[in-house]
Amino acid sequence: MNGFFAEAGIYIVKVVFELYLLAILLRFLFQLVRADFYNPFSQFVVALTNPVLRPLRRIIPGLFGIDIASVLLLLGLKTLEIALIVWLRDMIVPVVAILFASVGELLELTLYIFIVSIFVRVLLSWIVPYGGHSSPVMGVLISLTEPLMRPARRMIPPIGGVDLSPLAVIVALQLGVMLLQYLTFRLP
Repeated sequence: MNGFFAEAGIYIVKVVFELYLLAILLRFLFQLVRADFYNPFSQFVVALTNPVLRPLRRIIPGLFGIDIASVLLLLGLKTLEIALIVWLRDMIVPVVAILFASVGELLELTLYIFIVSIFVRVLLSWIVPYGGHSSPVMGVLISLTEPLMRPARRMIPPIGGVDLSPLAVIVALQLGVMLLQYLTFRLP
């Protein structure tokens, strides 16, 4: 399948899968950082992912506070997405290569979530500097990014009242993305 219809199909597959993968990964990260699940944004993510995760959790238990059902669902959906794209492009790729590409792309998506979260948090702090903590999105952003920001803030003190730690964390995360892109298998 080549041409317009194959590319349109690939685009639709990517949009549908990536949006749902983003929701599942956000839920997984919210659980890891113990974000407020009564927050309206968290409730939206939970409502979006519950239909698939609830039955899986009955079968697959958690391990050491890590939601294994979410991890396996993420890996399964990403593998299915890449397999569909490979099929639409009429390619033959070994299953092991698809699995490695899935893990690499999920790790990359995780790093991008943190980069965008830090950027949006900084942007919102400039727009609504003192009342931002009452915003539902800001509360989740703080919960999500604080485990990365706290150590950076300890190492990099504010200079002239300006906190440069978000910039340092974004640079480190972007270097992590570059390393992942270098090390992981990429499908054409």
